[in-house]
Amino acid sequence: MLDFATNQLLTQTSAGTPMGDLLRRYWMPIAAVSEFDHRSIKPVRLLGEDLTLYKDLSGAYGLVDRHCPHRRADMSYGFVEQCGLRCNYHGWLFDEAGRCTEQPYEEMEAPEARFKDRVRIKAYPVQTLAGLIWAYLGPEPAPLVPNWEPFTWKNGFVQIVFADIPCNWFQCQENSVDPVHFEWMHMNWSVRLADKLGPYSPRHLKLAFDEFDYGLVYRRIREGMSENDPMWKVGRVCLWPNALFTGDHFEWRVPVDDHNTLSVTWAFSRVPKEREPYAQERIPAWHGPVREAESGRWISSHVMNQDFVAWVGQGTVADRTKEHLGASDRGIIMLRKRFLSDLDVISRGEDPKATIRDPELNRCLPLPIAERKVLTEGLTREQLLNHPIYGRQLSEGYPFQLGQPEEVRLAYEDAMGVPTHAVP
Repeated sequence: MLDFATNQLLTQTSAGTPMGDLLRRYWMPIAAVSEFDHRSIKPVRLLGEDLTLYKDLSGAYGLVDRHCPHRRADMSYGFVEQCGLRCNYHGWLFDEAGRCTEQPYEEMEAPEARFKDRVRIKAYPVQTLAGLIWAYLGPEPAPLVPNWEPFTWKNGFVQIVFADIPCNWFQCQENSVDPVHFEWMHMNWSVRLADKLGPYSPRHLKLAFDEFDYGLVYRRIREGMSENDPMWKVGRVCLWPNALFTGDHFEWRVPVDDHNTLSVTWAFSRVPKEREPYAQERIPAWHGPVREAESGRWISSHVMNQDFVAWVGQGTVADRTKEHLGASDRGIIMLRKRFLSDLDVISRGEDPKATIRDPELNRCLPLPIAERKVLTEGLTREQLLNHPIYGRQLSEGYPFQLGQPEEVRLAYEDAMGVPTHAVP
């Protein structure tokens, strides 16, 4: 249980709040590169700030204030130019660093005044990596965008999935270090959704939680498992500061503001060994629904959507003053203590946990991966079809979240080299 003040401390993300200042010291994924195949501007909201993400005619990305500093016009309706974004109201042009480079009338009326040199628009650094567009809203010098090991893998098909979750980011991230929910929220709930009363999933018998350089790890033993099982020997990663890593996919919980979260999933599917070498030309991105269209109820048929139901069910901002933590919540307690410790760290002017500044180290950041051999060395098509998880992807499409577009499914089938619609 937390007191009211600590709960507020951990959940408020606006500029000037302690947690807002902490989260601004990390790069956040805010969009996909492929979203800009047929568009040049996208309005975004991040950490309580309304911004405009754009790709100019030179191919450079910029992230600036949603509103022009002249008369507060909406920059998401601006014009991209060879270098920068022009306001559609009076033509003021700004580059990706926020400098005003043109003021058409003012420069004609009084060119010697150099008024444009005294005007800037708020701007933040943007980088691309692994098909994602990343933004950094914190103090300079910025750290490096982490180049996680799976970003370097070959012979795989990657897709990016977004979802808009109407609750605070912190309860989403706490889910990343809560192993017992897997038994009930996913396995047993799926049994009940199939109108069955059982048999239920094997129960959790033993849990362990460890801290490492880039986050926390939870390990578990369930009925029928031995201590040689990868989920006990290796486990899964609560990736710092706001992601889950399961081995074949990342899930970031990006704070939009204190009441909304952008879920960003980066999912890797190893192609059959018969398809090697395989090089993906384009990483597709799509948006998954969270509510049923007719009833308005939360979608509960898919793994990710089941998580969403749990998060929003806790309230827009979970009231942790009313909770009763048990033995299975040791990871939750570790996570909260670590964040509170990080707040002390940045108050001393030091880098918080998992800040990457060494370019050599960042060539490939290793993570604990339970099924490393399968993902890096691959399986034959027959082995994939018989695999309990990857076989479902072949036969059912993306099994974790509803709404995969047909064109993404077809691209996946092409990568796997099998007409999966026909797979029984």
